[in-house]
Formats: sequence, structure tokens, C-alpha cells
Amino acid sequence: MKDLTPDRSTLEPIETASTDEIQALQLERMQWSLNHAYDNVAMYRKRFDEAGVHPDDLKSLPDLSKFPFTHKNDLRDYYPFGLFAVPRDQITRIHASSGTTGKATVVGYTKNDVDMWADMVARSMRASGTKPGDLVNIVYGYGLFTGGLGAHYGAEKLGCTVVPVSGGMTERQVTLIKDFKPSTIMVTPSYMLNILEQFHKMGIDPRDTSLEVAIFGAEPWTNSMRQEIEQAFDMHAVDIYGLSEVLGPGVANECVETKDGLHIWEDHFYPEIINPETGEPVPNGEMGELVFTTLTKEGLPMIRYRTRDLTRLLPGTARSMRRMEKIMGRADDMIILRGVNVFPTQIEELILENDTLAPHFQIELTKDGPMDKMDVKVERIPTASGAQDASSELKKRIKDTIGISVSIDLGEPGTIERSEGKARRVIDLRHKG
Repeated sequence: MKDLTPDRSTLEPIETASTDEIQALQLERMQWSLNHAYDNVAMYRKRFDEAGVHPDDLKSLPDLSKFPFTHKNDLRDYYPFGLFAVPRDQITRIHASSGTTGKATVVGYTKNDVDMWADMVARSMRASGTKPGDLVNIVYGYGLFTGGLGAHYGAEKLGCTVVPVSGGMTERQVTLIKDFKPSTIMVTPSYMLNILEQFHKMGIDPRDTSLEVAIFGAEPWTNSMRQEIEQAFDMHAVDIYGLSEVLGPGVANECVETKDGLHIWEDHFYPEIINPETGEPVPNGEMGELVFTTLTKEGLPMIRYRTRDLTRLLPGTARSMRRMEKIMGRADDMIILRGVNVFPTQIEELILENDTLAPHFQIELTKDGPMDKMDVKVERIPTASGAQDASSELKKRIKDTIGISVSIDLGEPGTIERSEGKARRVIDLRHKG
């Protein structure tokens, strides 16, 4: 793979600032953000008053723990614009979730917010190894989802040539990669697997393409998945993190030269890790739930927003700002099977260990009498032999590694549902009539 390490002279001063400099800026911006939320959002004023705290009580960064959390349901309860901190006519852009589990979560951005967002995505792309002038295929979905337009504005801010492909029409994706010769692709990792599969169907060697780096976001993925895709395409695969409630893509990103966790852009987002059960902060380096406070957002400030994502904070390496370990899963996605905590990423790791099984899978949860039952649906690679032995080995590895007994449903190539965006890894039928 090509060395894509950015020239240090192209970095912003804050990316290599001292810890003291970063923390001084964070404290100043956090005091502004708390006051902005308190003065302009009725919910925050009510919550702070009920908790007996005022923005003036923030004298140091640890004082943030005195303030109440914000939850995803708060955005639904104040749907659509009740958490905006500026008049609606000062909102330049509105995005929203799909609302498949209830009311959509609506987020708004002022012009300054959109500019900051573009800056953060541009910074993330530069950390990934993308350079001004590079051609970028953006395969994230456009529309109310933040991925497509968030990536688009960032790529333009970096000075790239943008191809707004969006998702779907996988054969066309391969054709455009072959004909346009992009150096960067921004896409979900599960859909990149579909593109890889299409390369093989069309008889094209994916290692002969122009792609140098893939920037993967919108869903958890493992280092095993990284190795699988990097080897298949002879390119770098890096992780970008974001969520619409906090910004969209561009909250944190891996650096291509280290790939050792995602550097959080701490000049705009203050991270905490808490115990998801108690809400108390955990010691440095321990696993827990990621919480964010926005430091510069005007339209929709978020104070101690509980992401439900599980990770831990680590010191900076390639940049001064702290890293978060790759997301292992969401507290919402954790499966409790007969008393054992299981994440889909753990299953993915074990599937990718075996070179006769394809990386596509689904987990189906059902009831066997009073007991929960897990069925892992996998499929064989078209050219592989001995897949039946591989499924038996997978069953044993899951038992030995995770500590649960599962059944393995081995299918023919192409039998697992394919996704054009986020993959649907878990189908829970336990409470269906």
C-alpha cells in the first residue's frame, strides 16, 4: 500500500498543540456552550435548575460531571425544533434520522455549524491520507441522513473533486471506480463488501484499481474487517466516527499512519466515558459509554449527550488530541443470551478468521421454549471447499471464545441479505407472536 502519511506542515496548529493548550480552549468553549444552551433552550434551563447547577458553576473541566445528561429521547420529546438554540430562520440546514423506531430525531445547523462541520470532515479526510486535488467517490446516502452531504462538504472544503455517487446500483459503483479512477471512497464497510463481491462477479481484480484509501463510517467494524478489505483492494481502510445528534461524520477519525484508534477533534467535542449502568465517570482507560458535549455548536448544542456507543479513551499518538478505541458496539446492540453479553462485532471477528466463509452474516434470535436461541447465518465463499467443516469450527470457536452455544446456518453464496447502507446484523424474533 502507498504511504499516505500527511505532511506535518499541512496540519492545523491545534492538532499538535499541548494538552494544556487544548484544555484551556476546551474550558473557555465549554463555558460558552453551557451558557448558550441554558439561555436559549428551555429544556436545558429546566434540567440545570432541577439539578441545582448553573453554567457559572463550571470552573474546571471535571465540573462538567455535575451537569445532567441529554438522551436521544429528548430529541423525540421536543420534536421537531424544541432543542434549537437559535430562531428557526437562522437554521441553514436540517437533517433527521429515519424515524423507524418512532419520531425522527431532528438536528439543525447554522451557517457557522455547517462551516465547522465541513472543516472537521476535511480534517478527518486529511488524517485518512486524502489530499487536495484527489478524486473522491462518496457512497454514503444523501438526503436527510447526515453521511452523504456531510462527507460532500468536507471533501469540497479539502479541495477534492467530488463524485456524489450515493448508495445502490452496485455494478455502476464498480464501473465508476474503474472509469473515474478515484483515490478515495467514503462508504459503509458492509456496502464495501458488496462492491468487492461485484468486482469478482465482473471479473475485475480489485487490487488493480486506483483506490488508495477507504473511509468507513456509520456502523461498527472490526480490525479483522480492515485486514480483509485492505488485502482485497491493496488500499488503506480507516475509521471515521460521528453521529447526527453531535454533528454527523467528522467527530473523530483514525490517522492513516497509525490506525490505532480515532483521534477525537477535542477543540469542538469534549468526550467522557461513563459506566452505562450508574452514569458515573470511569477511570482513565476503562471501557464504558461514550458521552459528548459540543463546544461550538450554535444551532443544536448537546450537553453530556449519551451516545450508547461503548469504547474507551486513550492518549494521543499521531495527534495531540485523545483517541477513542474503535467502537466495539452500542449498548443498544448488545445481545444478552443466557446471561452472556454478546456483540455482533465479536461474531464478525470469528467469521473472518476462516477463509472459507464469506464476511456476510446475520444473527437471528428466537425462543426455544423458555430459552433464548441464537442462529448465526453465514454463507460459503463461491470458490471455497470444506465450508461445512468451517461452520462446525465456527460453532466451536464461538463456544470457546464467547461462551455461548449457537446453531450455524450455512447458506450458498448470495443468500445473506445485502445492504446498500448500514447492515442489518441482528434480527430479533424472540417477542414476535
